[in-house]
Amino acid sequence: MPATEKNPTALIVDWGGVLTNGLDHMLTNWTGQENIDLEVYYKVFNQWLGPELEKELRINPVHALETGEMSVPDFEVELAHALLTLGNIKVNSAGLLDRMFQFFEHAPDMNGLVHRARKKGIKTALLSNSWGNTYPRHGWDDMFDEVVISGEVGMRKPDADIYHHTLDLLKVKPEESVFVDDLAHNIKAAADLGMIGVLHVDYESTRQELEIIFNQKFE
Repeated sequence: MPATEKNPTALIVDWGGVLTNGLDHMLTNWTGQENIDLEVYYKVFNQWLGPELEKELRINPVHALETGEMSVPDFEVELAHALLTLGNIKVNSAGLLDRMFQFFEHAPDMNGLVHRARKKGIKTALLSNSWGNTYPRHGWDDMFDEVVISGEVGMRKPDADIYHHTLDLLKVKPEESVFVDDLAHNIKAAADLGMIGVLHVDYESTRQELEIIFNQKFE
């Protein structure tokens, strides 16, 4: 991405898959522990996130969990039931998400980059869709100016409201901000609002792109 005429002043980052290891790595390890066929898991979520659920006017469990409209235990029961129905896979619903999220691993390189960006005077924020998980918040006071968790604000990515909410907290315009996420549809939603989007694949490529955008080094 070419450098902008005016360097942005804010960096907004996702948590899972950006400040942690990738989602695929986490899911592979979790489904292996639970003896869940990963293809069945994807089948469940394709059904939940697909148009058929909307036609039936049923609540989308993923969206409801992320906005805090559905409790973690209720979601775990829904997921366990879906795995049983679609794949004849029996799992214990109690504590299912805790067992899943234990396979998220801290990514020290990306966390360090955000720390360094803030020390350089760049405003920083976390913008994350939560699954009721307990975030490891130690050190966040030194890392972020603002923290926006979907379940705490009743909004979720990629809805425009949560991006506007984050920008308002930082007191910056969309074009003054850079948003880093590992999901392309979240990046597109941010870009549609005028934010600068960076699709995170790995640390080196993200660091290099951010250095071009902000016109400074983050090593």
